[in-house]
Amino acid sequence: FAIHGFGEAAQAYFGKDVRDLSLGEAAFLAGIIRAPNRYSSADRKPERVAEPRNRVLAQMVENKSISPEAQQAAIKAPLHLVSGALESSAAPYFVDMVKDQLLDHFSENDLLSNSYRIYTTLDPALQRAAAVAVDIGVKNADTLLAGRYARWKKDALREQKAKGLSAPEPVPQVQVAMVALDPRTGEVKALIGGRNYGQSQLNHALARRQPGSVFKPFVYAAAFDDAVDGNGPIVTTTTTVVDEPTTFEFDGKEYTPNNFGEKFHGPVTLREALIHSLNVATVKVAELVGYGRVVEVARQIGLDPRIQPTPAVALGAYEMTPLDVAAGYTVFANGGVRAEPIFLRSMVSADGNVLEKNQPHTRQALDPRVAYVVTNILEDVVNRGTGAAVRARGFSAPAAGKTGTSRDGWFAGFTSNLLCIVWVGFDDNRDLGLSGTAAAAPIWAEFMKRAITIPAYQDTHGFPPPEGVTTVAIDPETLQLATPLCPVVRQEVFVSGTEPTEYCSRHGGRAAAELAQPAGGVNVVTGIPANPPAAADVNPSGPAKTPGKGTLKTTSPSKATKQTPAATPAPAPEKKKGLLERIFGIFGGGKKSTDKPKPPPG
Repeated sequence: FAIHGFGEAAQAYFGKDVRDLSLGEAAFLAGIIRAPNRYSSADRKPERVAEPRNRVLAQMVENKSISPEAQQAAIKAPLHLVSGALESSAAPYFVDMVKDQLLDHFSENDLLSNSYRIYTTLDPALQRAAAVAVDIGVKNADTLLAGRYARWKKDALREQKAKGLSAPEPVPQVQVAMVALDPRTGEVKALIGGRNYGQSQLNHALARRQPGSVFKPFVYAAAFDDAVDGNGPIVTTTTTVVDEPTTFEFDGKEYTPNNFGEKFHGPVTLREALIHSLNVATVKVAELVGYGRVVEVARQIGLDPRIQPTPAVALGAYEMTPLDVAAGYTVFANGGVRAEPIFLRSMVSADGNVLEKNQPHTRQALDPRVAYVVTNILEDVVNRGTGAAVRARGFSAPAAGKTGTSRDGWFAGFTSNLLCIVWVGFDDNRDLGLSGTAAAAPIWAEFMKRAITIPAYQDTHGFPPPEGVTTVAIDPETLQLATPLCPVVRQEVFVSGTEPTEYCSRHGGRAAAELAQPAGGVNVVTGIPANPPAAADVNPSGPAKTPGKGTLKTTSPSKATKQTPAATPAPAPEKKKGLLERIFGIFGGGKKSTDKPKPPPG
């Protein structure tokens, strides 16, 4: 990269302001002008440091600019070169992106010789918050990796003595990328492309890597989207899949994914499968709706067209850049509307003519009801799932997000006015060995804690449901509408018309529910009429979508999926008087909604 002037050179080689340079340091900078590339790695080849310095000092003595005594003192003083200290701007990777875009329309000579005024989307306060968060985060990752590599090095040294092996490699340094943008406009507000621009100008925010589980929300969006048009099986937040060791057959090949820690949970709802990022369950969801349908929705949202309809698509096996992921997540943060990332607002000539101007570009890419249902689950991911690490680090504002672990660590999350993607990994694509929860989520939390103290991002609020979304109380065990006798009640969201219609058969059924309300009134537990209509706009037995060429083999005879049963009247309790007494007892003592089981009322 180019170093323009002695000011930047002083920072690049010595980490100092040019006014603070010593005689020897100034002489060194003057001496390397004739061959800067030769001395760009002087910190790794110390023998080269003295050569340009001493040559210039000798010339200065000859020109009587300095005394021989000053020359000798400067020669004796050590030169402390720093590694990668250059930061040519507060956001060098961002500046490179702006320059690359401008070079598509203007020559480099034009950009350097004309007094253009360039206006970008960058928020300096947010960029500073990003830099601090990344610095904290990569040091945390270094510490975690140091312990792992220390154990490895100890074993390697033992083998070295026994077998004469070469010395083990040093602990590698992780790289990092962060993209923060306004999900409503797509304006990039902060961007970090690596841990040190002076050491590497590769912009990792534009580098393609496997996104892992941060792709999973798009799988569930495809599943819920089918409930909107009625063209496939009805899949809701309470649809269950069996999380168990499973081999999938596709295109004549077998695919056997595993869960993190090789732990399986049996029958789980789609909400729990996404909250806890269960791999096998997610592949089953993708197979249920069709791998082709997952790819169709991903492309509809604007993700990479090279994504292919295979079982591995469900687990984020196809590469994307952090900027791609950020653009995709705008549909969840913005009611189904995709906002294209932009970082250059305008370019104005010296005489005031507008030469380049960019406006936010948005489009409806996903049904707002579907976007809300996915976002609602992602809120749970942050509050009690794999993303709860951000709460543990002190971030308490309303937010939604998702962890991701491939060979790298990811975290994608957003508040009502700011979306941020974090990637952590190695340049050589080796396995990071740290989950997204351990490597990326802490950086996201540190950044967002600082971001919400900045006035422009303080006004965070929850995510209100759009029209066409229904929230009802259900029994978490039966996944049916709750009655006053259910010991545990949970609020659940559905695209209207896909909510359950049968009352909890374990706790009094419809009869118990009807006793909790006046005739024709609203149930005090569920908040819906006593006789809810069947979902007329959805065909419960609609045609199942063919999942490509895939077939399913499981290691146990249990079914892969289970739908919430259709509405059927439950038999009235045998002892009506006793039931009333129990209901009145519940109402008298009040009732709390909780996700944790508790003993039934006595």
